[in-house]
Amino acid sequence: MFVSGVRMLKMPKKIFVCSKLKGNQEENIKKAKQYCKYVIRQGHIPFAPHIYFTLFLDDSIESEREIGINSGLEWLKLCEELWAFDSEPSEGMLKEIEFARKNNIPVVRMENFKKK
Repeated sequence: MFVSGVRMLKMPKKIFVCSKLKGNQEENIKKAKQYCKYVIRQGHIPFAPHIYFTLFLDDSIESEREIGINSGLEWLKLCEELWAFDSEPSEGMLKEIEFARKNNIPVVRMENFKKK
């Protein structure tokens, strides 16, 4: 298997990208896309539910926000690791991190992430 011309010796991991959505949603989604690109460059497969679910769910409507969070947690069960990218986790991030830990999914803190 090749990624950007680099031969990969191992199968890629499915990585749950955990980062903020609330606040400046447009900027936070832009950052999440950068995090996903970083995961790809590390040879893995990213899943960022806050990018995907906000395409058709409105995070400002509490019932739709809950659907998005709970759907994301179902996807998290299929991931091999959770990478948490923000140094100050939001309420939603903390819920995802706690869920990962309860389900024995390794949590990797990416606090020192620098855009590459």
